[in-house]
Formats: sequence, C-alpha cells, structure tokens
Amino acid sequence: MKKLGMMMAAMMIAVTGFAKDIKTVVFNTAPEMHCNSCENRIKNGLKFEKGVKDIKTDLETKTVTIEYDADKTNVDNLVAAFAKIEYKATEAGKGAAAGEKKGGCCKKKAAEGAAAGEKNGGCCKKKAAEGAAAGEKKGGCCKKK
Repeated sequence: MKKLGMMMAAMMIAVTGFAKDIKTVVFNTAPEMHCNSCENRIKNGLKFEKGVKDIKTDLETKTVTIEYDADKTNVDNLVAAFAKIEYKATEAGKGAAAGEKKGGCCKKKAAEGAAAGEKNGGCCKKKAAEGAAAGEKKGGCCKKK
C-alpha cells in the first residue's frame, strides 16, 4: 500500500513538472478588425503559428485574444505574426496601434478601388455609409490576397 501511495505521489510530481506555461494576451490591431472577413484573415493567418493554442476575436471590442504556450512563443513573436498578414498589433491597454482608426483596410483599398472604378461594396457598405458622411470614398476592402 505504501508503495502504491509513493508511486502516485511520484507520478503527480512528474506530471506537474511537465505542465505547460499557457498564457493569454489581448491585442488591438491596426487597421481595426471590423468585419467577418477581417476576423477570418486574422484567425487563418495566426492559427498555425508555433505555440498558438486558441484565437478568439471580438468585433464589438475589436480585440483579438490569443492563448499561447509561453515555452514555444512570446508576445513579440505574435506581433511579428500579425505583421505577416499586414496588421500592426499592440497589447490592449498599451496604446493605440499606430493611431489608426476604423476602416484602416478600407482606406488602402479605397484608393485602389477608385483607380479601378470600383464602387463601395462587400464588407465596407457600413463603413462606406459612415465615410460618405465624412466625404470619404471607400472601395471593397478585406479582399486582400
């Protein structure tokens, strides 16, 4: 009986020694994530990064929450992963990412769309209406690559 108890204790210590260091970080992005296409682009772009365990996006708060294994990656590596998909990421509460506001991806596409004679559409219909009030033109965003 004593041997069984000692073996159980040894196994519990061994399992504890192999516990992963799972951490969570919340990011804001620039351009801001504002539609399902943005969400999908971020999730698909980051899901295979080493150490990433889970990605949750929230359109209402425009945040990306990533659960990761700190033994395999870190916040700087995750920020670099965002850069690969043309987003600038900053930890939530640590300042606005490059000071960019709503519709960041639309601004770039608006110029491209206007040159090609495209009209507002896709995920930017809402943003286009907002932009029209401000005298801005918007063109089909989030269709990058």
